[in-house]
Amino acid sequence: MTALTRKAFGGLLWLLIALATSLFVPAWTFRYWQAWVFLAVFSASAVAITAYLMRKDPKLLERRVRGGPLAEKEMGQTIVQFVASIAFVAVFVLSALDHRFHWSTVAPGVVLTGDALVAVGLLIVFLVFRENTFASATIAVDADQKVVSTGPYALVRHPMYVGGIVMLLGTPPALGSWWGLFAIIPITLAILWRLLDEERFLAKNLPGYAEYRATVRYRLVPFLW
Repeated sequence: MTALTRKAFGGLLWLLIALATSLFVPAWTFRYWQAWVFLAVFSASAVAITAYLMRKDPKLLERRVRGGPLAEKEMGQTIVQFVASIAFVAVFVLSALDHRFHWSTVAPGVVLTGDALVAVGLLIVFLVFRENTFASATIAVDADQKVVSTGPYALVRHPMYVGGIVMLLGTPPALGSWWGLFAIIPITLAILWRLLDEERFLAKNLPGYAEYRATVRYRLVPFLW
């Protein structure tokens, strides 16, 4: 087993443990079938993506495992990453508290629809990874990096953020909660801040990006924005 394999799957294992802890401790029960189904969908998707990158694009996997707030070079992006990380955890904690205190009533069909959205969001992320080997976890430009305008990048300029937002929107319903959706608001604001900052950086530092931005007009939603 290579060092990259250990780091990638070790990091994924810790993420899953952290997610499980943020669900079952606030819920104060393991009798939380919505959480078990969500964890199964999320973990299966994440393991599949990680295994694919390990086999097909280890350089991209290495770029992804170097991510996190402390990996950012700009203070503004470090703040954005911290806010997004805290809000991400809050989605799970608030949803679990909702389950514990029965604030929401979410039908099983809606729960499964939420799980489907989680899977679709992660599928979009996978398609981005397959198309763009430079999809780093930090805002940076590699020496040999080129503008990618094919696949999902032909539709919107930031398809990975689209996948992340779709996954996040599906998470609270998948966990049987409506209140958890409120924690998505600060994450979305952080994503928008990061997105605009990233565009300014790429237009300045990545040759051809300004032309790509003029060609593909929409950032996240075709025909809207």
